[in-house]
Amino acid sequence: MANRAFGVINSAANYIRVEGLHDYRPIGAFSFLGRFRVIDFPISNMSNSGFDRIQVCLNSRPRSIVEHIGSGRHYNINSKRGAIQMFFTQNNGASSIYNTDINAYIENLEQIERMPQDYVVIAPSYMIYKQNFQELLDQHVASGTDITLLYHKVDQAKEFYRACNVVTLNRQKGVESLERNMGTAKEKNISMDTYVMSKEIFIDLIKKSRKESSAYSLADMIGLACNELDVRGIQHKGYFAAITSLDDYYRANMEMLDYATSMEFFKSDWPFYTKTTDACPTQYFHGAKVTNSLICNAGLIEGTVENSIIGRNVHIGKGAVVRNSIVLAYNNIADGVYIENAVIDKWADIKHVKKVASNSVTPAYVKRNDRL
Repeated sequence: MANRAFGVINSAANYIRVEGLHDYRPIGAFSFLGRFRVIDFPISNMSNSGFDRIQVCLNSRPRSIVEHIGSGRHYNINSKRGAIQMFFTQNNGASSIYNTDINAYIENLEQIERMPQDYVVIAPSYMIYKQNFQELLDQHVASGTDITLLYHKVDQAKEFYRACNVVTLNRQKGVESLERNMGTAKEKNISMDTYVMSKEIFIDLIKKSRKESSAYSLADMIGLACNELDVRGIQHKGYFAAITSLDDYYRANMEMLDYATSMEFFKSDWPFYTKTTDACPTQYFHGAKVTNSLICNAGLIEGTVENSIIGRNVHIGKGAVVRNSIVLAYNNIADGVYIENAVIDKWADIKHVKKVASNSVTPAYVKRNDRL
């Protein structure tokens, strides 16, 4: 059945903005746990589900994702029949209202129409979850519905998931509406922007969008189609994170420091693939103290690290303390510096400012290449 569907990774959502990190790369290229990129998860889900034709839609600042995905060989995709195609948009600026996923599909409609498969599975590049798309496709075909939508039931919709869509369902799991989460209630069914439909319906929605609005997304079109088409929801179970803000990014990483959570998510029978970077092991000096943290290779640890994620090639000096923080690759935290509840972007050098901390829910953010 998997050979009857191709995959589309939607990396062209223009309504999501992650403070700081987004200035340098799209969400799919964000580092996760120091080892992965966020886009690794949807691609790995498709690869593990037996999909060997995957199209990745890109808009602004695509360089980091293109470099990371490369030939796609590291995703274990069939090397003879399979391929990862990059779809670029040419006509829209990074913050343009026209820079939608639909416009990305329109610009690459010829390639979509040429796909020999009967069905398409669309997944976002800003969410982290585990899902067997083969099973989802089988359920969709067996049910005879027009569109199957994946959703996740949450109880923190007031504080989080503010840029996501909320799914309203009837008793038969039929989707009645798709609307933006306004934070009005704790418990909501959050749309995972993951859809299964025939290639014919997918192309029809893309073409119809021109008559509705040039600023509409695929989610907007599916929301409109609920009155005409049979759109059904399937509930996702297990770990789920939506990276729609710096708070979300911080929280998703920190949740994985819980041993039970990470062991349940990372299983040998469902591997998550990524581009590997070989490097020497991290060196821990006399006096270093590390507890409940994830430390990547090629680091030099002389100080204290607690409940934190430390990327590759990071130096933490003598007497320095890093607590409840995410330090991305190639950073230097000088002697005696105190970091707490912070996200430190790549290539930063913190030596003159002795304390970087946040007392609020939102972590402190240090810009890429910054000198403090």
